[in-house]
Amino acid sequence: MRRTALARPQQPARFRSLGALVLALAIAASSLVATPAAARPAPPDQTDRAIAILVSKRMQREHLSKKPINDEISERTLTAFLERLDPLKLYFYQSDVDQFGKYRDQLDDLFRNGRVDFAHVVFDRFLQRVDERVDTALGFVDTPHDFTVDEEMVTDADATDYPKTPEEAAERWRKRVKFDLMIKIAEAEAELLDEAAAEGGAEEIEGLRVGKRVALPEGASLAEAREKLRKRYSSLRKRWEQTSSNELLELYVTSLTSGFDPHSSYLSPETLDNFEISMRLELDGIGASLKSEDGYTQVAEVIAGGAADEHGELVKGDIITGVGQGTDGPIEDIVDMKLNDVVKLIRGKRGTIVRLQVKPVDNPNNLVEYVITRDRIELKNQEARSTILETGQKPGGQPYRIGVIDLPSFYMDMDGAREGKPDFKSATRDVRRLLDGFEEEAAAGRPIDAVVVDLRFNGGGSLTEAVNLTGLFIDHGPVVQVKGTDGRTLPYADEAPGMQWDGPLVVLTNRFSASASEIFAGAIQDYGRGIVVGDQSTHGKGTVQQLFDPGRQLFGNKNLGAIKITIQQFYRPGGDSTQNRGVLSDVTLPNLTDHLEGVTEAEMDYALPFDRVDKQPHDWHGMAGPEIANQLQSRSKERVAESEEFAEDLKRIERYEAQKDRPTISLNLAEFLAEREKLDTDKEKEEIGEQMSDSDRPVFDAEDHYNRETLEITKDYIKLLRENKLAIAR
Repeated sequence: MRRTALARPQQPARFRSLGALVLALAIAASSLVATPAAARPAPPDQTDRAIAILVSKRMQREHLSKKPINDEISERTLTAFLERLDPLKLYFYQSDVDQFGKYRDQLDDLFRNGRVDFAHVVFDRFLQRVDERVDTALGFVDTPHDFTVDEEMVTDADATDYPKTPEEAAERWRKRVKFDLMIKIAEAEAELLDEAAAEGGAEEIEGLRVGKRVALPEGASLAEAREKLRKRYSSLRKRWEQTSSNELLELYVTSLTSGFDPHSSYLSPETLDNFEISMRLELDGIGASLKSEDGYTQVAEVIAGGAADEHGELVKGDIITGVGQGTDGPIEDIVDMKLNDVVKLIRGKRGTIVRLQVKPVDNPNNLVEYVITRDRIELKNQEARSTILETGQKPGGQPYRIGVIDLPSFYMDMDGAREGKPDFKSATRDVRRLLDGFEEEAAAGRPIDAVVVDLRFNGGGSLTEAVNLTGLFIDHGPVVQVKGTDGRTLPYADEAPGMQWDGPLVVLTNRFSASASEIFAGAIQDYGRGIVVGDQSTHGKGTVQQLFDPGRQLFGNKNLGAIKITIQQFYRPGGDSTQNRGVLSDVTLPNLTDHLEGVTEAEMDYALPFDRVDKQPHDWHGMAGPEIANQLQSRSKERVAESEEFAEDLKRIERYEAQKDRPTISLNLAEFLAEREKLDTDKEKEEIGEQMSDSDRPVFDAEDHYNRETLEITKDYIKLLRENKLAIAR
């Protein structure tokens, strides 16, 4: 399997042989306080060793950087692995990290020889520390906390060290528990205010307030918060104890591959299955997305048209407590079960039966059983979708009609394409169908004046789809250039003459638009085919990854996951890479996404550098350029300056900028709630995450002020093209 998705270290000085190093690791493992055998992944087997050796060879041979696996990669591997397990430095002691650090420049040798024992050594110690810390946290849950004292908790891991003593670790967890309790109190206040707003409006809300606080039922919120935290911490321990060998191997091997660049990784068989589902947009199951909350599996969404939707009983918010197979299989308790394992139980071959034990959201004290027949589930809301919006008024009195296409990803059923299926899932095919629908509108006397392609939160997908989909909007010519390990540059072109849509085009992006999205937006810009509107720039991922199948190479056709390796860097037709820079917008709009930390490629560890190649000859359609961009930006700024909603956005951005660099947070409840009322950073990020995953969202919410301004920009763009009589090849 080779799928394109939008590589001699010194012998350790301290050991005379690899065998001595392995022996030292074995001694280190034996010194640990063992966790129960059932709580640990199975010891590494021959398959794990074969995968490690293959990854080592592939990364050195195939990776774009041609970097060897050496002491530098070894050090990066250790750092990344510890950060993946303990990102906030809440579990390990400094002495643990010091002990692991003895092997800082040895892991490269172990990997090349297929030894992944070190991952199990570290993980065993981690489970031991999790067990200790959870016991500590549970003790602090019921401890009285002084919410009036002025103290702070460090929230930036880079601003603190690992705890050196049990007392230091306990103090860190005392503050963590106090902080979690304050979060729960704040959520209880917000819930009461929401209920009051729904029932009685402003008067009802003011009746709840005592000064600047909300009068909660005496002791109720704290008691409920404590119960939820007890459940959360206990569930945390159980979920880590359920870590499988495949998951640990993925975590460890990816710690090595990410030392080359942020996008090279090892995908376990389960992760590969999910990746393939996201590309072909179908699976066998019941058609419900799930989330885990404090140990419970909750229904996050029921997919329209799926088996659960057709069954008619399961709804968003329901809690699933048990799963049974067939009509009479035993019900397996899934409380505190890891979400991936729950999903495995519920998914299954179409036509088979699964039984769900459920606490309905509207009657959680009741326990019911739903019998659902699995079926083929098409993820329709993750496909390209379109809508036509009428806005404003043209000189003749008719409204402007703008066609909007929402494209969540550049999806393609790679297996279907390879097998030659005529109807394999394809983003290009779906967008072509939507554009055909716009043409049908025009044929019926209802012409479309402009098309908006919304690529916000589109993280990319297939390189082939990026090229083909761009071809729907340009006549012909190079769409992207790629440069591999041999240094040669190869153009990928749209060979088919003609355009599916040749009218005004607006591409809507943000910092989460990456990879294939950047190929599309960059080509549209370079051809002068349309304008890009959104955040200052896109994400900045300018590399191409390929999936290699270790199972096919090692054992014939066994599913052992996949090795994802960065093999090429891509460049726009004009020669610029998007790597670390992204595609700069012609017209920018204020948005919090433009200011979030850790979002862009340039902020990621070991991201490859920006560079350029020679320009490829290509057409210039004259429908964009600095003059048009400047006029559109000027008009937009005037409207934004008059907008109360954008003014509020700018205040949120200012508050976020002021808070984001603070390494601590107040544990004085009054101060905490006052800051949270001004800006709840976690909630802002959570809402952005919901935007990314909410498949119930409309194609384009015309009531949203950001989207309204996008339509205003689009209308201005249409007018400018007509006023200036720029070339629009019809």
